[in-house]
Amino acid sequence: MKISEAMHAPAEWVSADTPVSEIAARMAKDDIGAVPVGKNDKLIGMITDRDLATRVVAKNLSAKKTKAEDVMSPGIVFCRTEESVEDAVHLMDQKKIRRLPVLNEEKRYVGMLSLGDVAHAAGLELTGELTWAVADHHK
Repeated sequence: MKISEAMHAPAEWVSADTPVSEIAARMAKDDIGAVPVGKNDKLIGMITDRDLATRVVAKNLSAKKTKAEDVMSPGIVFCRTEESVEDAVHLMDQKKIRRLPVLNEEKRYVGMLSLGDVAHAAGLELTGELTWAVADHHK
């Protein structure tokens, strides 16, 4: 199965200068755990609910003054719409991540592929493999 058939859309991202209070509100409203961050029409990182907890709340930073770029996980690991879900699973396994932004052939962000999407699209064996890989305890 192609990633384009398994991913969820629409694709939304936030600007690097977006206050994390707005991002947290969006995450709560849309029931999502990660949002890509962009700057100059390019994705530059990802901000997750874990980033908010460990880099904002735990450090007592102001959610209204702290910007996405200040606390995001830098860099983007992504997949392409025409790749297979199996390829994405191997990438998620290798990078130990639960979500992948999806880019189309024009290198535009068009959706997100999550662990949940894989669970609905792939067989039990592949889903189990991925869950085992990304749920590995920190050492």
